[in-house]
Amino acid sequence: MSSIYLAGATLNQTPLDWEGNLYRILQCIQKAKDQSVDLLCFPELSITGYGSEDLFLSYWYPRKALASLRKILPHTTGITVCVGLPCRIEQKVYNCMAVLENGKILGLVPKQFLAIDGVHYECRWFTAWKAGEMTSLDFQEEQIPFGDMVFEKNGLRYGFEICEDAWRGAERPGYRLKERKAQLILNPSASHFAMGKSALRESLVRKSSQALGAGYFYINLLGNESGRMIFDGEILYADKGKLLVKNPLLSFKDFQLISFRYPLSAPHSPPLKTEDGNKNEAFAAAVALALFDYLRKSRSKGFVLSLSGGADSSSIAILVAEMVRRGVQCLGTPLFLKKIHRDKDIDPKSSIRDITAKILTTAYQGTQNSSEDTFNSAKSLAESIGAKFYHWSIDEEVASYTEKIESALGRKLEWKKDDIALQNIQARARSPIIWMLANINNALLLSTSNRSEGDVGYTTMDGDTSGSISPIAAVSKDFILQWLKWAEKVLGYKGLQQVNALQPSAELRPLERKQTDEEDLMPYAVLTAIEQLAIRDKRSPVDIYLNLKEELSLEPSLLKSYIAKFFRLWSRNQWKRERLAPSFHLDEFNVDPKTWYRFPILSGGYQEELKELEITEE
Repeated sequence: MSSIYLAGATLNQTPLDWEGNLYRILQCIQKAKDQSVDLLCFPELSITGYGSEDLFLSYWYPRKALASLRKILPHTTGITVCVGLPCRIEQKVYNCMAVLENGKILGLVPKQFLAIDGVHYECRWFTAWKAGEMTSLDFQEEQIPFGDMVFEKNGLRYGFEICEDAWRGAERPGYRLKERKAQLILNPSASHFAMGKSALRESLVRKSSQALGAGYFYINLLGNESGRMIFDGEILYADKGKLLVKNPLLSFKDFQLISFRYPLSAPHSPPLKTEDGNKNEAFAAAVALALFDYLRKSRSKGFVLSLSGGADSSSIAILVAEMVRRGVQCLGTPLFLKKIHRDKDIDPKSSIRDITAKILTTAYQGTQNSSEDTFNSAKSLAESIGAKFYHWSIDEEVASYTEKIESALGRKLEWKKDDIALQNIQARARSPIIWMLANINNALLLSTSNRSEGDVGYTTMDGDTSGSISPIAAVSKDFILQWLKWAEKVLGYKGLQQVNALQPSAELRPLERKQTDEEDLMPYAVLTAIEQLAIRDKRSPVDIYLNLKEELSLEPSLLKSYIAKFFRLWSRNQWKRERLAPSFHLDEFNVDPKTWYRFPILSGGYQEELKELEITEE
């Protein structure tokens, strides 16, 4: 059996950052050469970044990717390099892996199956290649082989399954590679992060190596490259059904290079850490990295947060603190500060608390309906992590708006008649001043909406939805509530004690009314159960009732009322979801119409389906 030195390199790339993307690729190649690597594989679309969106459709963008490929060629002396890029042939664009060796392109392999579900829209940009077909691409007056092929290195036959190719069962290219005697299959990927997804990949890689009779090498992109999707930078290698290589995920570094001698029969050092199902840790690590990338790639100076003392804003404050802690731990303070463009105004000897104070500014914006409990909760949390903390009242602004409307209408506003308007004006009055603070700080304003609120529109447009980015919009409220308890206990954030003792409330009605979120809506666990069936599984109201009536200990009439309320509020509030700030994809599904679930803004509102629910036998 042939023996060669293999390497996989995960990269944190950015669309249109041609110079930076090329620099990181060349750094990896040089490091691989220093380690005497024979064959180095990069992830899918590693030259451009996966999230280039409609840039892929232009004529100039694939040409510029080929220009970058040309610059890589001189660095491939003595090494084989596999790198991803888009390639246009006439009117069609293909998602390809280029195989480079000794200054030449040996061939270009296009992807055969395109990802078209969930957050993926590859069919908008790319054309799927047909199995077994070959053509050529004109490159520097040479005809480069282009199509479904295998390669050989030092007697080792290898081929590609590009990301989605591997998930297509009996149709996958791997089976044809097996027939062609491939001993190694490379899977360069741009597979988005979702909590728990790493375990699925591990299973895929192990089973693929067994079923295809080949070493199976998986290399994923890294980081929040373009705003919404996060890539965890996973590198996996398996042979004969055994996982032998796995790297640490969600690194703050520009790239990770993992190399080993093929064939490999024992686990690669250090000892493997496989997915343990800890969604809380995965959530913290992913959002911390995503915030870091969003901050540095937008070249903003920090974050501003309207800190209410409740669960949502408190979770975001902790996630920013975790970004600082994990970033400094991974990169060291000087490099961390350089990466976020703060090395000129923050002492490299600063503590994590000192850095957090420079990066995160918070403000408690109280009204006469706010409680001492939430003020103390916000203040103690900010102080515990070192964040800058301001507080002020917006009663004057609320009174000014209210008086103007009362004057126009010729009557006093009252809670019995004008409840929603009187609640919303408080949330909206907070927005202009917190935006002003963000502008002054050249900072990103963090929006505090969660997925449960997005489902039912329990959020004020131009109020608590205001922001540059919404870090928790893709996770449910009940997940956030339990995550905060975990963060207090496991991550050691003692400042969460008061937060975790509070019952979630918008605090927009007078205090004597004792407003709570769950009374306004329904128990969050019930909301999440309905949401998963309705949105993730796309079930009808009647199907949901039949699924949940035995599972939940609720009176049938009450369960029906919750389901009906969910669907009425869902269809009524699509326009709000269309306007939510960009959010990270974190779970197996989300409700962002720009990335996962599209729904008509105007609709019949499930009227017929809810009538069917009413008459369903209990």
